[in-house]
Amino acid sequence: MAVLRRLLHIVLLFCLCPPSQALELPERDGGAGATATARPAASVAPLVFANRTLFVFRAPLTGYSPAERAEGAHKRLLAVLAKPGPLLPATHAIAEGSQVLLDGAQLFLVTPADINPLAGDSTDSVATEAAATLAKALLEQREQTSLHYLLIAGALCLAATLTWTLLLHGLTRLHRWAGAWSMRLINSRLGEVRLKNVRVLDAEHYVGFMRRLVFLLIWALRLMATYLLAAFVLGKVPYTRSWGERLEGYLLDVAGGVAQSVLAALPGLLLVLVIAVLARLVVLTAASFFQRVESGELQFGWLDRDTAGPTRRIANVVIWLFALAMAYPYLPGAQTAAFQGVSVLVGLMLSIGASSIVGQGASGLILMYARALRKGEYVRIGESEGTVVELGLFNVSLRTGLGEEVTLPNAWVLGQTSKNYSRAYPGTGFVLDTTVTIGYTTPWRQVHAMLELAAGRTEDIAATPKPYVMQLALSDFYVEYRLVAYATVQTPRQRADVLNQLHQHIVDVFNEYGVQIMSPHYQRDTPQPQVVPQEQWHLAPAAPPPQAETTNTAARDAA
Repeated sequence: MAVLRRLLHIVLLFCLCPPSQALELPERDGGAGATATARPAASVAPLVFANRTLFVFRAPLTGYSPAERAEGAHKRLLAVLAKPGPLLPATHAIAEGSQVLLDGAQLFLVTPADINPLAGDSTDSVATEAAATLAKALLEQREQTSLHYLLIAGALCLAATLTWTLLLHGLTRLHRWAGAWSMRLINSRLGEVRLKNVRVLDAEHYVGFMRRLVFLLIWALRLMATYLLAAFVLGKVPYTRSWGERLEGYLLDVAGGVAQSVLAALPGLLLVLVIAVLARLVVLTAASFFQRVESGELQFGWLDRDTAGPTRRIANVVIWLFALAMAYPYLPGAQTAAFQGVSVLVGLMLSIGASSIVGQGASGLILMYARALRKGEYVRIGESEGTVVELGLFNVSLRTGLGEEVTLPNAWVLGQTSKNYSRAYPGTGFVLDTTVTIGYTTPWRQVHAMLELAAGRTEDIAATPKPYVMQLALSDFYVEYRLVAYATVQTPRQRADVLNQLHQHIVDVFNEYGVQIMSPHYQRDTPQPQVVPQEQWHLAPAAPPPQAETTNTAARDAA
């Protein structure tokens, strides 16, 4: 409170005891006259009276420098003030320029060399402005000697200071209340943000941030109140009124500039909003169309269920990129060098850092639109085998029968040979196969029959299409047989179980008929040729065809 009392005393003294009428300097001849002209090193000289700059002399006239012209004008002004009169400023145009008069006496001449024609100034307009400024200065000079005005000004300054003090006190209380209220609000709101009954946000970080934000806002309001008080007090004191006008003018210029910038940006923002709304409408329309294709309600040429999803995502990206390109010129600050530099930097970063991402995305699109893989199909890619659970833009996910999920990059998948076991036969399920190697002494018909019998004993192997056996290779010591069957199961885990059961039945069947699965290898020639006699070609469980059986019966009868 002691500080506030001292401040009030200073304001009252400043209001009631203003300084002298003008900033006066001694004349060159040492006389008693005074001048308010400053003498800067530059070739300009202002004429100052009652703390107001009436005019700035910029050019010499008839051999007199600007400083000498300003000094002479000030002497003539003081001479007119020393005489009784109404003190009425006026202007008069002559051939050389425009005169500024006071009670009919010329104070100074505004010449074409003293003005700036590029700014639209003329000698008449500049002289008129100087006369108006002189009128203000004369009025303020009279107010400085008026006790009635000074008392009113002091009372207003005192009231403004008291209001400012109350406002600061209110802002202090508001600071305390806002800090406590924001902490309670943040603690209550963040406590509601939970994931599976676990609090995921820490309130202390947000409380500290909100406390600093409130502190900055309150101090900004305090500084604004102090600024307005200074402008008001300076405006009420005649001698400092020009300073107060400058503060008010600066504040109004800033507020006007902000308002003008906001108003200038409104048409562009409105157009950006229209573009965003239209883009959103187009995206919703496209989404409705692609959803119908994806659900099977609508069939549209090359677009089917598998390609509807990625096509919808591509269409959304293209629509929003086009909307951004259209709205970019209308964004506030889009034409500034800073905005353009940031755009170039972001583009460069994306072009350098996203090359691999673009490659993966392009590979994913090729896989999707080539329909090489579909979700739910059982495939083998490289060394990985399983059901496709996700065909994304950047990777393919497989679920194996061993409880594993394998993620494969799309670019790698595109460069590998893939086997699709789900497209061999229409319907649910997929193909499975197994390979055995049997020596040449075992009839191949018997091997075929045993493998087919083992497949028939396996529960989840379909009878249609019928399992079949292929002889893949005639190696040096054995024949390679592959059993191909169709499993009706749908999950990779079930396929692993079916394959396990098939292997078990193959071992059992081969044991039942006394055929070893172990492949023979020879270090030297055998004493007997490793061939199968014709009468053993159809050993059980193989059965000869009907025509071959009739021929063998007839041959035995003839013998």
